[in-house]
Amino acid sequence: MKLHAYAIVLAGGYGTRFWPASRRARPKQFLALTGKESLLQQTYRRLTRLFPPSRIYVVGNAEHRRLLQRQLPRVPAGRLLLEPAGRNTTAAIALAAAHIRAAVRGDAILGVFPADHVILEETRFQRVVRAALTTAAAEQVMVVLGIPPTEPNTGYGYIERGAPRSRIGSQRVFLARRFTEKPDPRTAARYSSSGRYFWNSGMFFWRLSTFDALLRRHLPRTHTALERLSPNIGGRHYAARLGQLYRRLENISVDYALAEPAAARGFGRMLVADIGWSDLGSWSALYDLYVRVGSIPPGGNMGAGPGFLLDCAGLWIEEPRKFVVGVGIRDIVVVDTPEALLLCRRDRAQDVGKIVRYLERRKLRKLL
Repeated sequence: MKLHAYAIVLAGGYGTRFWPASRRARPKQFLALTGKESLLQQTYRRLTRLFPPSRIYVVGNAEHRRLLQRQLPRVPAGRLLLEPAGRNTTAAIALAAAHIRAAVRGDAILGVFPADHVILEETRFQRVVRAALTTAAAEQVMVVLGIPPTEPNTGYGYIERGAPRSRIGSQRVFLARRFTEKPDPRTAARYSSSGRYFWNSGMFFWRLSTFDALLRRHLPRTHTALERLSPNIGGRHYAARLGQLYRRLENISVDYALAEPAAARGFGRMLVADIGWSDLGSWSALYDLYVRVGSIPPGGNMGAGPGFLLDCAGLWIEEPRKFVVGVGIRDIVVVDTPEALLLCRRDRAQDVGKIVRYLERRKLRKLL
């Protein structure tokens, strides 16, 4: 029996590293950082070339209901799922899986896609996703896309590639030996130069039955809670029941909860995905992406708005209202909004998240 493939778009989360442009009410996935479309809109459009809209589920926070509906007005009824509280990626995937299970009343193939990533090579992306779906359909395994590292980045998780297991067309399928979370600089350098380690893209694929078995084994409380929710899906008491159950779910990422133990038990597979990927984890990563696509030369300046820069290099400036002048400065990020101004060295852009934690501690809610 042929299994249908379903896409799950993870559009929840608040993000911190694009502050002050990104706020709690409008996180990174809703920003148009690389063109006219937001990252969420780009992700959804990309997936419609692989899945019919009726088989694309978008999971987001109830707080962003209007924003989700405004940015994705053509999502079919019942395909936009709203979390009453943030409970990390495992819970979001499990919620979508419960809806898919109720719809198909059998098995299916699941593909999980973060909503806030950039993919430049869409033809390659389509090819590797089809191979991943085929692999997940053929075996009771978890499949992940691994990104060839271009630098010893400490902001990403890594996957250790094992022996080749099969081939799907031009795509080789490897054993995913283990997952390693964000390493220190020395370890990241060793990983990047080894040829055996790849960045974790956050894109996962399973059979619905495989995901269900992993969830039952490793997060039984979440599995039981969503089993209790299932009879209410499509009914008038669904929202109330979801609100009761969802806050009880374990708050843990799918990488820790399911991917790491699956790999440790030999059930992990990895496909190399050379697809022009970036998770845009910081203002510096955004600058690097613009250099990569040739929008600015290496060491060039990117400015939004009028201004004059004298003997400046490596600047990212977001200030569309004022005339900005820079003299003799290098490698700086400047982002101005009505409420806040960010000045940051590009090599410290990963630390912008610490600003948000400071604002949270001080209860400066207007700036969050």
